[in-house]
Amino acid sequence: MSQELEKIVDRVMAELEKRLGQQQEASSVEQLIREQFAPERQEEQMADDSSFFAESKEQRTSNIPAPKWPEGMAELMNSTPARIGVWRTGTRPLTKTMLGLRIDHAAAVDAVYGEVSEAILREFNLFTVETTHENTEVYLKRPDLGRIITEKGVAKIKESCKMKPQVQVVVSDGLSANAVEANLRDVYPALLDSLRAYGLQTGTPFFVKGGRVACMDHIGEILQPEVLVLLIGERPGLVTANSMSAYMCYRPRKGTVESNRTVISNIHRGGTPPIEAGAHIGTVLKKMLEQQASGVKLSL
Repeated sequence: MSQELEKIVDRVMAELEKRLGQQQEASSVEQLIREQFAPERQEEQMADDSSFFAESKEQRTSNIPAPKWPEGMAELMNSTPARIGVWRTGTRPLTKTMLGLRIDHAAAVDAVYGEVSEAILREFNLFTVETTHENTEVYLKRPDLGRIITEKGVAKIKESCKMKPQVQVVVSDGLSANAVEANLRDVYPALLDSLRAYGLQTGTPFFVKGGRVACMDHIGEILQPEVLVLLIGERPGLVTANSMSAYMCYRPRKGTVESNRTVISNIHRGGTPPIEAGAHIGTVLKKMLEQQASGVKLSL
C-alpha cells in the first residue's frame, strides 16, 4: 500500500503547488485530498503502478535549488533510494518529504504488526506452528522467545514432517509479515525449481509464526536436516517494508553461532529480485552440502 500512497502524495503535492500558485482557497485543497483518497481513485492509480522502484529511480530529482555540482548530485541520487537532496522550507523538511516519511513509517509499523494471510499459506500447503512469543509486544521485547517452538508446535512438526531431510525449507513472518505476502509467490517456486534441477530432496515445508532467525536451531534439533533455509521477513525500514532474507545453515543445532549462518538479504522487487534470489538460494544450498559447511566456513 505504501507504493500507492507515494503516488497519491506526488499527485496531491503537484496539484497543491498549482492551486496555491493560483491563490485558491484552502478548502479546495481539503476537497482535493478527499478526491485523491477516494477508493475509485486509488484503484485507478494502482492499475498503472506495475514497476514502482524502476520508475522512482528514473524520476528522482533533487529539490536543492542550486547544487554546486548538479551532475554529482544526480549520480548520488541514482545510486541510492535514501532520502538525500530533499531540501527544506525554513527549518523543516518540505511537506512532500514529511508526507512520504509518514507513509513509509506507517508501512513499517503495518509490516511488524501485520499477519500473513491464511490464503497464501494454503496456496503452498504450509501448516503453521508458533514460537513462545505470545504476542507482538512480547515478541519485540523478548527476541529469545521467538527462537523456541511451543510444545504443541514441536508435536505438530514431529507428526507432519519428514525426519532427517536433505533440505528443510521453513517460512516465517519475522519482523515483516508483508515480506512474505510480497515475495513468497516468486521466491518459493524458484527455490523448489532450483533444488529439483540440482537433484536435491526437500522435507516438509511449514510456517513459523513469531519466529526469530535462531528458531532454525530448534527446528534443526527436531528434524535434523542436512541443511535448513529460513525465509523470513526482515526488519522494515523507510525504503521498503517488504524485504525478505534467506538464512541458511548446515546442520543447524542448539548453540549454532551466527558466523555459521549464510544469508541472502534485501530480497524484494527493488533489491535482489525474488525469482533470482530463489534460484541463487538453491545454488548456495548445493554448495553447502558439497562442502558440508555454511557461514564463514563456506566457499562461494
